[in-house]
Amino acid sequence: MQDRLTLKKTFSTSDLALATAISIWLPLKEVDRSQDLHRAFFIFDRTEKLNDIVDKYWKKELLVEPRQYFDQLKALKGRLYSHE
Repeated sequence: MQDRLTLKKTFSTSDLALATAISIWLPLKEVDRSQDLHRAFFIFDRTEKLNDIVDKYWKKELLVEPRQYFDQLKALKGRLYSHE
């Protein structure tokens, strides 16, 4: 039986570190501020690759080149703050 979460077409997180890690491999679909003006949610299309990235992230098994992560973090912050 499929997990209820895997039936959703998108994945959202307000965790900037996790969103940064995901966005290294998968495109960010949108930044959603509609639920809370003080919190943004990063939305990604749900795929097997996304599920694998999130799983490895939480298990501390995800390997990322540090400079690439930092550059991606700056890009996400730019996108996050450009909507203020």
